[in-house]
Amino acid sequence: MRLDGFGIMVDDMPTMVRFYHDVLGFEIKEDENTSNIFLEKDGTLFLLYRKSDFEKMTGRKFSYVKGINGHYEIALSVSNYVEVDKVLTSRNFPPK
Repeated sequence: MRLDGFGIMVDDMPTMVRFYHDVLGFEIKEDENTSNIFLEKDGTLFLLYRKSDFEKMTGRKFSYVKGINGHYEIALSVSNYVEVDKVLTSRNFPPK
């Protein structure tokens, strides 16, 4: 298993794109006016999602802390989803 990327749900896409590109040096993969922006640095993918677009994409409504521009998710790359499911099931995860 390896860390594949981070997803960041944002309110202000242009500000976040400028921060990750101009301050941290990430390469921008799409135009900042798209719903989702993909940035990359050293082989790690950072995905910026507008909060409203992420909710449309997932069909769910989420709660966010007010006054914070970005909320995060972590993406792990695995080679075999069946084996991951077996491990989680054998460990009774999630706990009942």
